[in-house]
Amino acid sequence: MTEEILINVTPQETRVAIVRQGTVQELHIERQLSRGCVGNIYLGKVVRVLPGIQSAFIDIGLDRAAFLHVTDIWRPRFSLDVAVNAPQKPIEKIVCEGQALMVQVIKDPISTKGARLSTQISIAGRTLVYLPQEPYIGISKKIESEAEREAVRARLISSLPIDEKGGYIVRTIAEYASSKELLNDSTYLRKIWSTIQTRAMQVPPPILLYRELSLAHRVLRDLVNDDTTWIQVDSYETSQMLVEFANKFMSTITAKLHHYTGERPLFNLYNIETEILRALSRRVDLRSGGYLIIDQNEAMTIIDVNTGGYVGTRNLDDTIFKTNYEAAYTIARQLRLRNLGGIIIIDFIDMDNATHRDAVLSELKTALSQDRIRVTVNSFSQLGLVEMTRKRTRESLAHLLCEPCLVCQGKGHVKTARTVCYDILREILRRSKQFNACEFRIIAAQQVINLFLEEESQHLSTLSNFMGKLVSLQVESNLNQEQYKIVLI
Repeated sequence: MTEEILINVTPQETRVAIVRQGTVQELHIERQLSRGCVGNIYLGKVVRVLPGIQSAFIDIGLDRAAFLHVTDIWRPRFSLDVAVNAPQKPIEKIVCEGQALMVQVIKDPISTKGARLSTQISIAGRTLVYLPQEPYIGISKKIESEAEREAVRARLISSLPIDEKGGYIVRTIAEYASSKELLNDSTYLRKIWSTIQTRAMQVPPPILLYRELSLAHRVLRDLVNDDTTWIQVDSYETSQMLVEFANKFMSTITAKLHHYTGERPLFNLYNIETEILRALSRRVDLRSGGYLIIDQNEAMTIIDVNTGGYVGTRNLDDTIFKTNYEAAYTIARQLRLRNLGGIIIIDFIDMDNATHRDAVLSELKTALSQDRIRVTVNSFSQLGLVEMTRKRTRESLAHLLCEPCLVCQGKGHVKTARTVCYDILREILRRSKQFNACEFRIIAAQQVINLFLEEESQHLSTLSNFMGKLVSLQVESNLNQEQYKIVLI
C-alpha cells in the first residue's frame, strides 16, 4: 500500500499528514509554544510521596508536577540482588521527598493530569532503541520470521563494542539493516546517553537533560517505511534540515524528500484542511448514507453507528450488516485521525446473525492493525457493544485544537430560554424574602427578555403583584442565554 507524507511548516507550528491511497490516515500537529514532552529526559525532584496510591509527584519544571507510579520505577531485569519474581518494594522505600531523580516522560500532560514518568530510560534511534540500564537485546514482534530475528540479533551483537553495558530493542525497520547501519545508530545513541549523564552531574533539578526530536525529524525516524513513496515539505529551511538529517542517519530515504514549491498551500492541494474540519465534527458520514456519532469525554469515547439514509436493496439484516461493516473501517481511521485514546465503546447496530457479527469484528481488527499505537479489542458484549482500548500518549486532536464552549462550558447543550426565565422568577422570589428592595431589574440575553415580554409576561406580572414590587427588564447583548443578573434597586 503506497503512502505519502505531507509536512506543512509555519513559524508557529508543524503539521504532518499521512496519506494512503489518496485518503488521509493520520494527522500529527506540534506547536512551538506547547511541544509535547514524551521521550524527554529530566532530572527531577521528588516533591511528594503518596504511599496510599503507591505514587510520587515529581517536579520536572512543567506547570504541573509529573506523576510516577511504583510500577514505572525501573528494576534491573538481570541482577543477582533481585530475584526474577521478587515483589516490587513499596514506593516510600524507594524514593523520598527532596530526592533528585532522572526520569523520562512516557505520557504527555492530558487535561488536568500531569505528565506520566518512568525511571527506565530509553533513547530511540532510526533502527534501535537504546536501553542504557539494561544488558538486554529485544527484537520487534513485527519481525515475525524466527530466522530473520536471529540474523538481526547476530548482526547487532557483532557490531557492538565488547565493553557494551547497555541493551537495545531492534525496531521493525532494522530487519534489513546492515551491521554498519546498526553500529552507526548504536554509536549515536551512546553519545547521547553520555551527554545526558554528564549534564545530570553538573546541574541541579529540575532541569531538562534531553529533548526528543522535533515532529519533522521524528517523522523521518519513525514513520517513513518501505511503503513511503514521497515526502513533501513546504518549507525550504525544514526540507534542507531533513535532507541533512537523512544523509547522516538514513541515506536511503533522501531521494524521497522533496521541497514543495506549488502556488496552492500543500494541505489545501490534498484536501487536508477539509479532513481536519471533519475530524473535529461530532458526526461522520459514511458513503452508504449511514453515519457515526462520536462523543469524547474524560472517562471514555463512545461511538454510535446509525443507518441514516441508507435503506439497502435487499432486506433489513443486509442493510444493517453493510452499514456496520463500512463503519468498522471508518471507526479505525477516525481513531487515528482524532488520536482518540483510553476506553472506547462502539455501539454497532444490533445484528442477530452471528456470522455478520464475526465479519464486522474481523474487519474492525483488520483496520486497527494498521495503527501504530497499541490497541486491544474485545468481542461483542451481551449488550451488543464492542469494548476496546487505545493507548493514550498525547492530547487528542480536539483537545489540541479546541477548547470548551464559553456558552455551554463543554456540556454540549444550554438551558432553554424558558428554563432560564423560570430560574430567574424563582431567584427573584428568594431574594425578595431576604432584601427589602423597591425594584428588581432583570438583565439577560435578548431571547430571555423576549419571552418575559411575550409568553411569560403573565407569570412575571403575577410575581410582581405578589411581591408588591416593580420588576423591570433590560437586554444585555454580552450575556449568553444561560447568564443573567438581578439588580436590586
